[in-house]
Amino acid sequence: MNIEVKKLSERAVLPVYQTKGSVGADLCSCIEEDIVLKPMDIEIIPTGLSFEIPEGYEVQIRPRSGLSCKGITVNNSPGTIDSDYRGEIKVILINLGKEDFVVHNHDRIAQMVVNKVDQANLYVVDKLTDTERGSGGFGSTGIKSKKVLKENN
Repeated sequence: MNIEVKKLSERAVLPVYQTKGSVGADLCSCIEEDIVLKPMDIEIIPTGLSFEIPEGYEVQIRPRSGLSCKGITVNNSPGTIDSDYRGEIKVILINLGKEDFVVHNHDRIAQMVVNKVDQANLYVVDKLTDTERGSGGFGSTGIKSKKVLKENN
């Protein structure tokens, strides 16, 4: 599967899979000056790249685990880049940590994962099928693993 990439800046760096088994390719910042993310700050970080994603695919922008453990994450994770978008890929970073975080040019700030997608046919019905869960929403299944609960009883 090929994705055409346009460099919008001489400073832009192509995404790279760091290992043979990597699912995500690292995206790097493309900035002229360092950006300081203070705790709870949100910044849109440019990559200097735009993609031509084939129809039927998306690119998801996800946090890097090494940054997430420091409190630096992608605010709208995962961010979706649609196949018909041709603008610059930018990453919305948030600092959930307690200390300032500095983004330098060419820092690996996020990762991109390519996914095959389908568009659903949505239509209105009068009734949906019943399930064991039903309309139970947030927290309705509890915190403990059902397997652990069964083993302890």
